[in-house]
Amino acid sequence: MKPVPAKIPTRRSFSNRLVEYGARDSDFVVLEADVGHSTYTYLFGEKYPDRYFNLGIAEMGMFSTAAGVASGGRTVVASSYGVFITMRALEAIRSFICYPNLNVKILSSHGGLTAAIDGATHQATEDIANMSTLPNMKVLVPADTAAAAAAVEIAMATPGPVFTRLMRDPLFDIYDKDEKFEIGGSKTVRKGKDVTIACYGDMVFQALEAADILAAEGIDAEIIDMYSIKPYDKKAILESVDRTGALVVVENHQKKNALGYELAHLLLTNKKTVPYVSLGIDDSFGESGDYYKLLDKYGLSAGHIVNAVKTLSSS
Repeated sequence: MKPVPAKIPTRRSFSNRLVEYGARDSDFVVLEADVGHSTYTYLFGEKYPDRYFNLGIAEMGMFSTAAGVASGGRTVVASSYGVFITMRALEAIRSFICYPNLNVKILSSHGGLTAAIDGATHQATEDIANMSTLPNMKVLVPADTAAAAAAVEIAMATPGPVFTRLMRDPLFDIYDKDEKFEIGGSKTVRKGKDVTIACYGDMVFQALEAADILAAEGIDAEIIDMYSIKPYDKKAILESVDRTGALVVVENHQKKNALGYELAHLLLTNKKTVPYVSLGIDDSFGESGDYYKLLDKYGLSAGHIVNAVKTLSSS
């Protein structure tokens, strides 16, 4: 699959599909925390003003309200930036939504360092760990606009809370608009025989770039887009590692308590003693700056993936 420049960010693709879905389902409501023109949920509000509520800069209150509405039997979509959702409102999500397993679907924008110019206060680099730890929560991280639109369909069809991590800016598209996605699924976006690279979201594009560089040097990398983080596709990882004999995990997130830790545990419990490395933000906050420069500084760029694969290949 060859990436092509995206025309819109994943956050807009998700909200565009919400508007379309609103015509098919007249019951669900959308809540916003005063960033509707950033998350693009305002588009839903323009189309369905009686089903759209801006609750202000009060995420704790928004999710408490979401829980109340959902407890009455209606599905709720709640939207804001990932940092504020997964930290400021964490208690409400845990105790009022996950514990009773309510149908609240979360649109979370500005995931990881994709919120580059907004700085550390707006870069959600701990969100996957916080959300995937919660019982009953499901976690999706679409890489492109087609996957983001499909995440709406998955979330609405999946009972209980679903968290979808989206990006700030347009990057690339790799999937056809009719591509099928499912909860617990993955996509092998490039076949290879020498090393498996597991990634999600924006890191899929860095992995594809790294694979092109590695191919020129005779190393054939397989790339798996782990768009469903919880639950995740254990079978795909184990089968791929059986073929390639090595695993590199790349994620725009803190290394600790994220996909890398989960896959390391998977390998150990299945007695897969293969060369392994996890690339992520290493116990550090981000900073404001150019997105690609930040990826390079924090060890997430294609060049860093290439170096990690070469280290494994020589071990």
